[in-house]
Amino acid sequence: MEIRADAETSSYSSLFAALSYGIASMAMVFINKAVLMQYAHSMTLLTLQQLVTTLLIHIGRNMGYTRARGVDMATAKQLLPVSFFYNANVAFALASLKGVNIPMYIAIKRLTPLAVLIAGCFLGKGRPSTQVTLSVILTAAGVLIAALGDFSFDLFGYSMAFISVFFQTMYLVLVEKSGAENGLSSVEIMFYNSFLSVPFLMFLIIATGEFPNSLSVLFAKSYSFSFLVILILSLVMGIVLNYTMFLCTIVNSALTTTIVGVLKGVGSTTLGFVLLGGVQVHALNVTGLVINTAGGVWYSFAKYQQKKSKTVKLVTDVEAHRK
Repeated sequence: MEIRADAETSSYSSLFAALSYGIASMAMVFINKAVLMQYAHSMTLLTLQQLVTTLLIHIGRNMGYTRARGVDMATAKQLLPVSFFYNANVAFALASLKGVNIPMYIAIKRLTPLAVLIAGCFLGKGRPSTQVTLSVILTAAGVLIAALGDFSFDLFGYSMAFISVFFQTMYLVLVEKSGAENGLSSVEIMFYNSFLSVPFLMFLIIATGEFPNSLSVLFAKSYSFSFLVILILSLVMGIVLNYTMFLCTIVNSALTTTIVGVLKGVGSTTLGFVLLGGVQVHALNVTGLVINTAGGVWYSFAKYQQKKSKTVKLVTDVEAHRK
């Protein structure tokens, strides 16, 4: 009975983490797109998000609102690759949003499970089931068909999105490994990630010449109340998204996080056709997006069934052992 109660509590925690990440992730795509339609300096936006996250967690720790531990240089060194891949993922994702409409952006990002599975094979996690393999193939085919019907095709935007998929895969795998091995909480990993990101991002926006012009444009834009609202939303949601993503990956797994990303994409794709514009509807494009979404839902169902059967088997084996 105790085992079943623990399993139920764990299920509720897993569900909460997954739902929180899904909602935050869906909102963040539209908020970032809205900001970038008025403010094209994506690297400066990312730097501001990371800087605000670092300062808020630091202040929260000093005021006793969080139990996150202070900076440990050995841990920081170990988490440096996580920070690098995270920032590379977000930087390329933001760059792609400047040229790719939201439905196609989400369709391309649905290729992340394929990349995670391939990475898992190389890391010795074994081969996926037939259902998982077929669903991933269907998802990839949908992207190809949708791209052929995308009249607003932007080579730079597509390239940035595909590179973002690679970095997101590496990032998710490393977060899962780091959270499990180091016993760090989601807030602590988020703090290390932001803390380690700021110097690198500051150097990058200066080296590329984006700064200080981007700051001047930001101050000029801040007189617009509507822009100021979405900018603040972007900074706040950046923190929420980071926290829920780390939480979902630690409580569940990197694969679960990608599944949630696929499922929330169903709603985001639908809303993407009517919100913020930039989408030219074509039969081939819509067909590809439907196939891509169907593949994503099938993939998520297959992984859920797989995880459910493993949980039932584990509980049964433990109870049998106790008898």
